Amino acid sequence: MYHSGTRAAFIAFLSGIALAAHAQKPPAPLPGGYPAKTVRVMVGTSPGGGVDAITRGVAQKLSEQWGQSFVVENRTGGGGVLAVTLLAQAAPDGYTLYGGGSQVVTATPLKKVPFDTRVVLAPVVQFTSSSYFLLVHPSLLVRSVKELVALAKKRPGTLNYGSAGAGSASHLGGELFKFRTGIDLMHIPYKGNGQALIDLVSGQTQMMFTSTISGSPHVKSGRARAIAVSSLKRVPAYPDVPTVSESGVPGYELDNMYGLYAPAGVPAPILNALNREVSQIMSSPEVRSRVTADGAEVAPPASPPEFAKRFAQEIDMWEKFIKTSDIKLD
Repeated sequence: MYHSGTRAAFIAFLSGIALAAHAQKPPAPLPGGYPAKTVRVMVGTSPGGGVDAITRGVAQKLSEQWGQSFVVENRTGGGGVLAVTLLAQAAPDGYTLYGGGSQVVTATPLKKVPFDTRVVLAPVVQFTSSSYFLLVHPSLLVRSVKELVALAKKRPGTLNYGSAGAGSASHLGGELFKFRTGIDLMHIPYKGNGQALIDLVSGQTQMMFTSTISGSPHVKSGRARAIAVSSLKRVPAYPDVPTVSESGVPGYELDNMYGLYAPAGVPAPILNALNREVSQIMSSPEVRSRVTADGAEVAPPASPPEFAKRFAQEIDMWEKFIKTSDIKLD
């Protein structure tokens, strides 16, 4: 079930997709008549999170453009690992895709899968790049990172934070925050970002890192308080929210990219066509405006090989980080 604020953001995003549809021409026929049947697009989180909303919007537009259904399936489990595994096992024919965020990037560094995602997956196109909010429930009487750290040190082990699951970026971000500040927080994992947000705004958990896209409706409604963003620079849509780095944790940074993935071996013409169509959808003024308003950025157009290069670089970075730090990831 969608939380009302997240559902409203989801509908608004779909409206932007629909507005962008009118000026685009149907794509040229592809070898084998692709798509000749329903395309399954998996999401590794529960409904209601940012990547779920964007993937559904893109799937709707692709369905309209190609005259075949692109059906989104939420396959939760293992912090997104189940969906990544199913994708890796799928036939490389373009009929099984995956809309994912950090889960697909961290699966290999965290050894959550028995394969190297850089080898078995084919990055298709990047949707967005976004910072994370550090959100607290309004009942937690802190309005800054310094106040949060001071409270946590005064009450070690009594404050908790939710995440989209063990090994998710929201989990890694929380553990990194603990490590850099020397505080003790209790981790509460969920089967997706949507569920974690529901418990945060209801007061079941006290804080969490979540993407600006999924967190924006709750910040705007006052159901959650944003005390910082995880990027090194402030987010234009929220200029009054400081960065974690400038708030007493120098150099702290956590970034998230949403994108579309396929199994390795999908024919290049199909990958290129999906890349082209999704890039057009995301680059339309209406969609770009909607994404920017929620504190994210539409990714600049990049070919599948270019996106694959960035994907590999992100995995390399997390592998190095995990090996050289003492961060607790269990």
